[in-house]
Amino acid sequence: MRLEGNVAVVTGGASGIGAATCLRLAAEGARVAVCDFKLDPAKDVATQIDGEAFDMDVTDSESVRAAAAAVSEQLGPADIVVNNAGTDEFGFFTQTDEALWRRVIEVNLLGVMRVTHSFLPAMIERKGGRIVNIASEAGRVGSNGSASYSAAKAGVIGFSKTIARENARFGVTCNAVAPGPVNTPLLNRARELGQIGDKVIDTMVGSTALRRMAEPEEIASVIAFLASEDASYVTGQALGVSGGLAMI
Repeated sequence: MRLEGNVAVVTGGASGIGAATCLRLAAEGARVAVCDFKLDPAKDVATQIDGEAFDMDVTDSESVRAAAAAVSEQLGPADIVVNNAGTDEFGFFTQTDEALWRRVIEVNLLGVMRVTHSFLPAMIERKGGRIVNIASEAGRVGSNGSASYSAAKAGVIGFSKTIARENARFGVTCNAVAPGPVNTPLLNRARELGQIGDKVIDTMVGSTALRRMAEPEEIASVIAFLASEDASYVTGQALGVSGGLAMI
């Protein structure tokens, strides 16, 4: 129960890594705000953990601010913020357009910035907090068919380091988690839609040293560590959780 007494905010909490993170943080004692624009699935997750669901669209600043105010009013100020909401649209760069670039960057990079901007001031005022941003190994090594996603996730890593530097004096840590291939609804949906084939999946898995995908719970366990006092001297890091896909 190393997170007992903490209020944790998880964006994209309705499924995949986000849902697994909500369950893990709650199991360690946190009161969890499950934030997602898919409110009904978020409520399903919240019901499992005695948490609260909040309607949040990370592409909409007003939605983020309203959800942040509601979290503070109903649960109290956030001690932990996990910026997990993400999306991807697969296609080689020359086959994509600016509208796609904007959609991917709006969620994966600007969404992280909006949420952090809404919750960080209260952490500074209270002299403490944990921010964990979900990046990707794609942001460090690139990923075929995901140029915009790779660029956005690289931005998340750089943003995390800057937030860590600016706010260490206030007792706020900020780290990024960089997963490799993970068995999530996002990846499975892309396969079902034919956006990526089994050959691409096999290549992704073959690029890992462990020769397998991660399960969402394996990413959630690292997020829980970074959110806890066990990681009190860890900040500004991009921690690869990728089965050895990138060893940097």
